[in-house]
Amino acid sequence: MSSHQILQFRSDPFVLSHCCRHTHLTSSLTLQSPLKQPFSGLRFRWRRSNHGGVRSSTTEAQSNKEEALVSETATTTIELKRVYPFHEIEPKWQRYWEDNRTFRTPDDVDTSKPKFYVLDMFPYPSGAGLHVGHPLGYTATDILARLRRMQGYNVLHPMGWDAFGLPAEQYAIETGTHPKTTTLKNIDRFRLQLKSLGFSYDWDRELSTTEPDYYKWTQWIFLQLYKRGLAYQAEVPVNWCPALGTVLANEEVVDGVSERGGHPVIRKPMRQWMLKITAYADRLLEDLDELEWPESIKEMQRNWIGRSEGAELNFSILDGEGRETDKKITVYTTRPDTLFGATYMVVAPEHHLLSYFVTAEQKQQVEEYKDFASRKSDLERTELQKDKTGVFTGCYAKNPANGDAIPIWVADYVLASYGTGAIMAVPAHDTRDNEFALKYNIPVKWVVKNEANLSDDAKQVYPGLGIIENSSSSETGLDINQLSSKEAGLKVIEWSERTGNGKKKVNYKLRDWLFARQRYWGEPIPILILDESGETIAVSESELPLTLPELNDFTPTGTGEPPLSKAVSWVNTVDPSTGKPAKRETSTMPQWAGSCWYYLRFMDPKNPEALVDKEKEKYWSPVDVYVGGAEHAVLHLLYSRFWHKVLYDIGVVSTKEPFKCVINQGIILGEVQYTAWKDQEGIYVSADTEERLNEHQQVTIPEEKVMKSGDHFVLKEDPSIRLIPRVYKMSKSRGNVVNPDDVVLEHGADSLRLYEMFMGPFRDSKTWNTSGIEGVHRFLARTWRLVIGLPQSDGSFKDGTIVTDDEPTLEQLRTLHKCIAKVTEEIESTRFNTGISGMMELVNAAYKWNNQPRRIIEPFVLLLSPYAPHMAEELWSRLGHPNSLAYESFPKANPDYLKNTTIVLPVQINGKTRGTIEVEEGCSEDDAFVLASQDEKLRKYLDGQSIKKRIYVPGKILNVILDRTNVKVATK
Repeated sequence: MSSHQILQFRSDPFVLSHCCRHTHLTSSLTLQSPLKQPFSGLRFRWRRSNHGGVRSSTTEAQSNKEEALVSETATTTIELKRVYPFHEIEPKWQRYWEDNRTFRTPDDVDTSKPKFYVLDMFPYPSGAGLHVGHPLGYTATDILARLRRMQGYNVLHPMGWDAFGLPAEQYAIETGTHPKTTTLKNIDRFRLQLKSLGFSYDWDRELSTTEPDYYKWTQWIFLQLYKRGLAYQAEVPVNWCPALGTVLANEEVVDGVSERGGHPVIRKPMRQWMLKITAYADRLLEDLDELEWPESIKEMQRNWIGRSEGAELNFSILDGEGRETDKKITVYTTRPDTLFGATYMVVAPEHHLLSYFVTAEQKQQVEEYKDFASRKSDLERTELQKDKTGVFTGCYAKNPANGDAIPIWVADYVLASYGTGAIMAVPAHDTRDNEFALKYNIPVKWVVKNEANLSDDAKQVYPGLGIIENSSSSETGLDINQLSSKEAGLKVIEWSERTGNGKKKVNYKLRDWLFARQRYWGEPIPILILDESGETIAVSESELPLTLPELNDFTPTGTGEPPLSKAVSWVNTVDPSTGKPAKRETSTMPQWAGSCWYYLRFMDPKNPEALVDKEKEKYWSPVDVYVGGAEHAVLHLLYSRFWHKVLYDIGVVSTKEPFKCVINQGIILGEVQYTAWKDQEGIYVSADTEERLNEHQQVTIPEEKVMKSGDHFVLKEDPSIRLIPRVYKMSKSRGNVVNPDDVVLEHGADSLRLYEMFMGPFRDSKTWNTSGIEGVHRFLARTWRLVIGLPQSDGSFKDGTIVTDDEPTLEQLRTLHKCIAKVTEEIESTRFNTGISGMMELVNAAYKWNNQPRRIIEPFVLLLSPYAPHMAEELWSRLGHPNSLAYESFPKANPDYLKNTTIVLPVQINGKTRGTIEVEEGCSEDDAFVLASQDEKLRKYLDGQSIKKRIYVPGKILNVILDRTNVKVATK
């Protein structure tokens, strides 16, 4: 089928859709009615329909009459025009790559060659499929992979699926469809979409976290953690929804209610599996310095780990008579220098001693407050801007520094999971403590002198360091007055250790990892619980994988028991070593589990005997480049690093860190949306003239009705009406998702790849603009015509090329090698957009040449191939090469052609400088004169003139002396 054809068929919408799907109709269409009149204003964008075809949707509102005409069973003429035949090229080369397994990395590679392991963060195969934001990172890694292959590296570039997770289970609950069925269907769709974009993945290594052959080794890793005391059970607060009868993940709770149904959610203690990541806190922190990661990511991890040095101090609880009891509340503080300023204490509602010391008079109030606090998430409780709440327990504790009795309060801004679950409150030197003290009329005592503010105003908090005052007690023997904060802190620690009132302490914000989910669709935890004693027993490694039982009912039990508890015959078992009755653990692992170590399995995906072969791991580790979104900058990377270090300790891996270089790509935001406001009469209100815009009706204005005026956007029809432009993340709820399938159908995969790389710096967020893709599409079309030639009269292109075997000129060689140097450097520095600019410059220059020498065009095609592999493969084939270019040597810039050997030569006419010309070093007098004669500015002085003589000093000047006695008249 040529690139410019007329098709006629009945215009039933399904027939139109079916025909478009099977003929790859993707270009601009002109619909004609039975009367041969075009349907005015119709523009089409192709979308995938429910029956697997492509449906057309108008991008402008059409009248009912026009819609009726389209749906009539009349003959419709569709005219296709394509600037180059991407619809034929791209499927052709995708088939070639698949049939020939072009990008397969052999199991046994030549280890004398350098390696390059480039990896995308594991995608979750959602039912929605890809949107145009996903291919951004995938295209970048593909460009890097293709470059390194052509540079002679062994390249490992795999793809797989992080496929356990909540969405598939929720869908199963709602529809009765088994999560495995949904997951496999979604994976098939994702794989098809990725292949349509020409990514050079080694599909022989494809894996899914849901496959028993894979999660066998996830379970094996869990057992190694368990054997080393790094996996344990503990009572921890969870999000419990009584109405749904299930535990919810944090992301399923919004503003204290369940995301599904809006039911109240409370915090409830439950016995859960935990992983002791805190045992590796120091190593996780220290080894960050060795990594080639963005400093922002490393800082986020440092903050999440939150290492701090301070003191644990003990406050004795006082009885009703003010006497010390044998119970103490221990607090952790980074400011022991402020101990004398502690005027009250706060314990978390979950503190283990609260029920012991709360007085009878305050008990009911405290219990009500505990219930109130249980309905909040940790994030809500610790939000700095929220109003502080609390209840007095009726009890007091003794400040160990001065012997003062200070009240003990319970408040939700203190968490049981951080520190000791209790704090000493110093309202003069902590903002939260100060707000609380002012609200409840608690005394404020100033103990750190701020040289810039000597006031003791209780409302002026000073959290900084300074000189200590009001901090001496003859009763306790502690005096830190006039010391600096640092000196005072050290003295308090020394005193507390000597007197038994405390000790030096290193603390972390990092908490142990809650590793259990009360869900079905996850890896079973390979643990047995003996019926008699409740003792936990590890399943034998020889029995792995412990597979999920088949269930037809995935709904929550309503009791807090996980859905797996319904598989009674699977749950009830015996301990093989003792024969005692036991039950299987019915919680499953979180989605994080499978994605913690997948990079290792890609090295050796079919090995039934080991997680990864030692020699293969030693060669391929670590991952050289790991690309993904910044939303995974903390948890996923931290959990992966933790597991990797455990595997390093037991000899499974040879490196301390899994990922050498991490790159976060920017977000692709939806297209700009322009908002206007109308008053009650329907009259537009300018955004800069009304303060109460929220009282007016918001309306969205189409882009074609908007224009730029200075720094603002206004209505075309009334420029006095200013609009507000906004961009949002792509989401189904906003209706701003752009499906890559549509873009590929209309412009081709190479255009999409090129556009995503050309939008701006790879690490920056960018705004999608569908019309912007036209620019790179035109560039590809110009490149095609540069090599193939102009289309024939029917719109098709002839076979072969217009490339010549002429020797290239020096100018052509310089242009090429400058392009080679730029593209190579920009790819390796992930400045993909400027690499494209370099290729555009070469194409622009080439259109001015009289010929297209093979020695120029072939290297250029190789340069283009990492970005636009389909077109490059086709051009390479038409240039006479029988094999794929995937393993051809990437061009290298010749330094000789990068030198600037031209000079600017002044040109004088009769001794007066009239201009300059650019000449090569060593240029002859005749060549210099020819260039001067061709120069637009100098021609007017030389045209038609008789030359008396020329004075030429090479590299210095050309002086042309005109013969004034024999003037020639220039002909027009």
